[in-house]
Amino acid sequence: MKKLSKKHLLIGVVLVLAGLAALLASSGEFKRQVSIAAVDRISDMAAERMSGGEDGVTSVAAEFINIPIEVREIGPDIYQATGVGNTHLIVTETSHILFDTGLSLQVAKQIKAFEAAVPEKPLTHIILSHSHADHIGGVKFWQRPDTQIVTHVDFQEEQRYLTELNDYFYGRNRLLFPFMPEEPPTLELLQYGGIRSDLTVHDFETLRIEEGGRVLEIIGTPGAEGADNLVLWMPKEKILFSGDTFGPIFPQFPNVFTMRGEKVRKPVEYIKSLDLIIGLDPDVIVPSHREPVTDKQAIRTGLRKMRDAVAYVHDATVAGMNAGKTLGELMASISLPPELALSEEHGKVAWAVKSIWEYYATWFHFDKTTELYAVPDTAVYQDLVTLGGQAEINARIARYLDDGKPVHAMHLIEIAKADESGPAWRQTQELHKRALETLLAAAKDGSRNSYEIYWLTAQLRLVEAALASD
Repeated sequence: MKKLSKKHLLIGVVLVLAGLAALLASSGEFKRQVSIAAVDRISDMAAERMSGGEDGVTSVAAEFINIPIEVREIGPDIYQATGVGNTHLIVTETSHILFDTGLSLQVAKQIKAFEAAVPEKPLTHIILSHSHADHIGGVKFWQRPDTQIVTHVDFQEEQRYLTELNDYFYGRNRLLFPFMPEEPPTLELLQYGGIRSDLTVHDFETLRIEEGGRVLEIIGTPGAEGADNLVLWMPKEKILFSGDTFGPIFPQFPNVFTMRGEKVRKPVEYIKSLDLIIGLDPDVIVPSHREPVTDKQAIRTGLRKMRDAVAYVHDATVAGMNAGKTLGELMASISLPPELALSEEHGKVAWAVKSIWEYYATWFHFDKTTELYAVPDTAVYQDLVTLGGQAEINARIARYLDDGKPVHAMHLIEIAKADESGPAWRQTQELHKRALETLLAAAKDGSRNSYEIYWLTAQLRLVEAALASD
């Protein structure tokens, strides 16, 4: 099958969206089915684009948008629709209850998969683990007039600031996840936000729902994915729906603070959340990404290791601050002891050190006077290039790369790139490409941190495009 060009894909998206807009004036089930069909087509286009069309856009993010969407029974009358974000459907004697609703681009396929696998019943509750788009994107498609939305009490505030800063964060997220549309969607059904809570739960408190023979406990567990994080506990079945409380991998060193940029998260409260979950003693953990965890001993061991690892990094950072260590010294020196070693594929210890430091002491590190003023260091990069000569700086960059010091090289690359018109500019770009390739290889062979890999892949793509157009 011939792959669609970027131009044809964009034309297709415009036509689909135009058709959807024209039908939004209709109402009821017809409107819903038309909307689902339109979004289904947009999803196919996004997946096609990420598979590598004429524009050659590919990245590790492609594996996420191309996760097969299928429904499977993960417990007695408990179903999961897979995708970038999993959606979970709990069947009671009289109704359905959802936990998380996945990504808006994939909601159509998830709804159709559920409709084919599970008999229809009224949807009484939608429980949202937190306010991120890959967990709440399907709410507007699923919700009925009588459906109650259950969130953390801080959900509205988290949704508010993410909505107000949507343009800012959208560009950041799309750099990492290029399967996203080039511009934020303008149609209300696909737009982020606009979800109103009917029932809420506070930090470390429990909201109990009894519905059709099922007992559900929604517990506020702030921390890893924001102030509005909650989990769903089914005490009879001993199943915990964790959302992103642990991240996409269990166990792992969590993404206590995200490099994407959001409000700071509270490390001590997160440790308390992990303590609370340890007390529940779950037999099954069902995250909103990837596979359920069913090994009881692995769950018990993993929960304690995660809690102890976060506490260790927190306490070591605080001790280092009190001892007068610099942030750089602590980022370089703090690592998990062997008995607490965890995967850093989602969160990195060094990033947690930096974030905990700035959580307590904010942005001024008491080491550079220039941090107090609006003139950035980049303002004098051109001066450094003029004084040192771009060719000479490039020679030192190459030496650092030869010596296995790619981060040292990146510091100089960022200076040398201040002069895009210089005769040695292409050499700078080639050295930049080499440095990124070195860092990317080290990330893949070392921590395998997904966000580091996404960032380096995106930067490498930009440099390769610049070299190709030069």
